[in-house]
Amino acid sequence: MDRIQNPILRGFNPDPSILRCGEDYYIATSTFEWFPGVQIHHSKDLKNWQLIKRPLDRLSQLNMVGNPDSGGIWAPCLTHSDNMFWLIYTDVKHLSGIWKDCVNYLVTCDSITGDWSEPIYLNGVGFDASLYHNDDGKKYLLNMVWDHREGNHQFYGIAIQEYSHEEKKLVGESKLIFKGTEIKLTEGPHIYKLNGYYYLMVAEGGTKYEHAVTVARSRNIMGPYELHPENPILTSWNSPRNPLQKAGHASLVHTHTDEWYLAHLVGRPLTERGCCPLGRETSLQKIEWRDGWPYVLDGREPSLYIEAPKMEEIKWERNYTLRDEFDEEELNINFQTLRVPLDETTMTLKERKGFLRLRGKQSLTSKFLQAHVARRWQSFNFDAITGVQFNPTSFQQMAGLVCYYNTENWVYVNVTHDEELGRIIGIIECDNYKFSQPLRSKPIVVPDEIETVHFKVEVRREQYKFLFSFDEKIWIELPFSFDSNKLSDDYIRGEGFFTGAFVGMCCQDATGQNLAADFDYFTYKEIY
Repeated sequence: MDRIQNPILRGFNPDPSILRCGEDYYIATSTFEWFPGVQIHHSKDLKNWQLIKRPLDRLSQLNMVGNPDSGGIWAPCLTHSDNMFWLIYTDVKHLSGIWKDCVNYLVTCDSITGDWSEPIYLNGVGFDASLYHNDDGKKYLLNMVWDHREGNHQFYGIAIQEYSHEEKKLVGESKLIFKGTEIKLTEGPHIYKLNGYYYLMVAEGGTKYEHAVTVARSRNIMGPYELHPENPILTSWNSPRNPLQKAGHASLVHTHTDEWYLAHLVGRPLTERGCCPLGRETSLQKIEWRDGWPYVLDGREPSLYIEAPKMEEIKWERNYTLRDEFDEEELNINFQTLRVPLDETTMTLKERKGFLRLRGKQSLTSKFLQAHVARRWQSFNFDAITGVQFNPTSFQQMAGLVCYYNTENWVYVNVTHDEELGRIIGIIECDNYKFSQPLRSKPIVVPDEIETVHFKVEVRREQYKFLFSFDEKIWIELPFSFDSNKLSDDYIRGEGFFTGAFVGMCCQDATGQNLAADFDYFTYKEIY
């Protein structure tokens, strides 16, 4: 195994918290409004990764009803100590205005893939909290502090406070230990101890193209902290043609082969400093230590290919099928829902064997209850296909295939009802909350004898288009193409630009009948 190609976690996997436990490696990433919360990937060699768990899988741990777009889970921190895994996470309830209403929690588990504990409330002073286990047995919570006061910078600095697991609460006083550098927007803190120094690593510059990683150190965990002589140690800001942009928000790992690596987020724009429909992804860089400081090998900008660690390569078998026939009683691990789990009254794989049944709920603009099951775009080029059986009797009932960024940006091809024509195929586009229905004047009638309508989306970098079929053999292209750019952090309006594009199945019904749509299969196939 000579080298690793970045990104290692493709498609909407930001804010990586990397952890070594023996000879196993884990990365936890943010999931925002998608449920279950927090993605955990596993590797034995730092090159091959497999999604194994989303630990926040109960409403008692995470209830995001009404959360804003890009609210929810921000920047988890995964650690291991005292024979337990520890997970700190932030649930952001409000984004706009002068406040960030966020709550920080802790859950634990004996096994990475086990049932994680009920959450312990910590604080709400700011987001991006992390937990440090000191070698004297004490534990400390770090997080950025949000300042709503007029005239002050809203990113007030990094605070630390002791945590007592016996009492299950923070104890003692909170102390501000780092105000950041001139780059500002200081967040995402992690502490590491090496050779008598505490190293504080933070993200700065915001999470767009100015993003960066800075480091400071101190002999005392409470400070004062001196700055790295060559901050930032990682950024893409000075290299607009680097395919890995937005480099920042990082965490360190010391391997069992005595090597050091940095996990960090990146974005891959379709054009130079353009839009990133795959969202923010996770990459690795190799670290060397010089004069008591960490440096990214070969410079401070991210590399597309890096030197692999001195480990045997271990590849994973795919833990899902390319064509999901819905023969299991649980969704495959790639699928998520919005804000809350969908119970058996809304989503079921049990009522009709071999079908995913979705009962119609609210529209794709709702922040409360959508009957919507989707997975990430993880390639610039892929096909996604599904077949749906649906018999609407009202134009307020529809079901089909959607490409989705948030409640204000999506394109949806569906089966619905027309009073004169019966079942028809329609398209709805929501473009920064401006709506259009390009088939409205030329609806496509579904013949009465057709039971299953098949929908396909072909995504090809800058554009994607929809097709339909009545037999899954002859495909008819709908005469419209859509911009992938519009399903990206960089296009959407306002705040809340932190996720990535999804593709999935959904069903709406405003009549009160909760009409069911039965999806026969779902295929996601990347095109290389």
